[in-house]
Amino acid sequence: MNQERDRYQELCALLWHHSYRYHVLDDPEISDPAWDRLFRELQAIEARHPDWVEPDSPSQRVHGQVASGFSRVTHELPMLSLDNGLDEPAVRAFDARVARLLEASDPVEYTAEPKYDGVAVELLYEHGTLRLGSTRGDGRTGEDITHNLRTVRAIPLRLRGEHPPDLLEVRGEVFMPLAEFARVNQARLEASEEPFANPRNATAGTLRQLDPSVAASRRLDIRIYATGRGGDELGAGSYLEMLERLAALGFKLTSPVEASRGIDAAVDFHRQLESQRASLPYEVDGTVIKLNAFDLRERLGELERSPRWAIAYKFAPQQETTQIREIRAYVGRTGVLTPVAVLEPVHISGVTVAHASLHNQDEIERLDVRAGDRVFVERAGDVIPHVVKVVTSKRPATALPYRLPEQCPRCGTDTIRLEGEVAVRCPNLGCPAQVRERLRHFASRDGLDIDGLGGKRIDQLVERELVRLPSDLFSLDLESLSGLERMATKSAENLLEAIERARDVLLGRLLYALGIRHVGKRIAGVIAQHTRSLEALQHAESQELEAIPEVGPTIAESLRAWLADASNAQELERLGQLLRIAPPPEPELAAAPLSGRVFVITGTLSEPRTRLQERIQAAGGKVTSALSQHTDYLVAGENPGSKLRKATELGVEVIAEPELRALIETAEPTGSG
Repeated sequence: MNQERDRYQELCALLWHHSYRYHVLDDPEISDPAWDRLFRELQAIEARHPDWVEPDSPSQRVHGQVASGFSRVTHELPMLSLDNGLDEPAVRAFDARVARLLEASDPVEYTAEPKYDGVAVELLYEHGTLRLGSTRGDGRTGEDITHNLRTVRAIPLRLRGEHPPDLLEVRGEVFMPLAEFARVNQARLEASEEPFANPRNATAGTLRQLDPSVAASRRLDIRIYATGRGGDELGAGSYLEMLERLAALGFKLTSPVEASRGIDAAVDFHRQLESQRASLPYEVDGTVIKLNAFDLRERLGELERSPRWAIAYKFAPQQETTQIREIRAYVGRTGVLTPVAVLEPVHISGVTVAHASLHNQDEIERLDVRAGDRVFVERAGDVIPHVVKVVTSKRPATALPYRLPEQCPRCGTDTIRLEGEVAVRCPNLGCPAQVRERLRHFASRDGLDIDGLGGKRIDQLVERELVRLPSDLFSLDLESLSGLERMATKSAENLLEAIERARDVLLGRLLYALGIRHVGKRIAGVIAQHTRSLEALQHAESQELEAIPEVGPTIAESLRAWLADASNAQELERLGQLLRIAPPPEPELAAAPLSGRVFVITGTLSEPRTRLQERIQAAGGKVTSALSQHTDYLVAGENPGSKLRKATELGVEVIAEPELRALIETAEPTGSG
């Protein structure tokens, strides 16, 4: 037993070492197969001795438990944001301000480094072991995402060195490398899922997954650039010294970092970095310039939101000029026609751009954009580019104003534009374009998750008129599928098995999969939690739906109108017969102090309403816009208006901001009805 325990500890040390060499230093000492053999040996020992497994075991990166939600984390030392400098004069003004405040006659020493475009996080280590990882949030309160951060290979689960600090907080930026971003989006497209808009959104979405296996499947990276509590224990007198201490502990650091006297070198660094931007393997949106010496930082101090000793020198948005070949209208699942500019391909931020969204008819008229126009196209870090300006002086004489078609380009039905809306729609629910998009949404990962039913397969089913409605999917058989292109018998059997598995579905998933306007994934879950059954949902009146927290009149009216449509009602009845629809699990008792309580906020407050709303939600409460008999509290500021009178009529308790803060800090947990 002692010999096996020694081998287990040796394997842990070897795997920690080789992971560090590979993911932090980019200098592996063994091959991937050799690493895999060590890892499998470790797993075998842990299977025999599960009581030996510690949270920092190399095996625990991927096999963490699914989280039930995100709890609040208070940053004892606030995670401040940086002031932005949008051009060189702004950065030189920052330098002049620093010199004036320090009363410095000689140039001070700055450091310059890339500003990664990702998600800021804080990692807490106790006695050298990772115990907690959290988002920046509002700088003072973030969310516990430890289960996902543990999957990031460049984050050490255990610090290197014999005597790490008893407590150490480090801050850094988690991001998705561009190659990984392209891979993830390609996989989402193949699964008929919406691609992420940009790497930052992909990173944020990954870190907010409850299941850590999702984060583990997406290869996120990190760069460390600051410390919180415990930073003084490193004994560093400057930023560069601090980075040396952190590197010795096993962290992957921001790079490159250059230090020099005066602002000129930092500006030169920024210019060089911007010129290399397109060739970098990750998104960078500027340069961070900081004072190097910690004693000078202390003398300057910090404002409420940002330090006086640092600035983010942002890159100019990425723009190129090109020509619009034509403008096409695409039809989505709700019938909305979206105009898209087909461009002469142009290279922007390392990506070849051939299409740009024009959004809607109002935007086309605002820009006065036409086929044949020479235009400025901006990517600005986003995957979806935009036309931002027309070069009217280069406009061909033959260029005519564009209007979205009066007939649907797919089915020929007259299009409509409802009063008060910017969208032009095809009202024909049987339009092939809408049918395709609705089916893709229905079968998507967040819908009924029908594996193997991607966009190309759905196109074939629609073209062969085998499927028109989602319910038609459950009538498919081996004979009908065998005639499809590239559909072998085994593939057909696998698809039928996936469709059969999809018959077991939670009510919330089905409600989202139906693609009802304004009913997104989260709202679908909220409605399902309150209605509990398909029958109750079908018979719910608008007022009853509106009373559900977070729903409100717009969503309620959209849902009620969808349910009232005869063809939708018939389809829903058929799905009710074909599927085994289960209610969502009963909510567990929550430890959050405001769990289950509903708030409405009104009047002028001492801080932005959105921040107050975030604090309530972080404490487990819900914030709605309309008062009802289900509202627990009206938080009233100055000039509360008519809501104060209505709260009195409904018997809703009225509280001020100090009382709300006391509730958040002292209220007892309640059930999350």
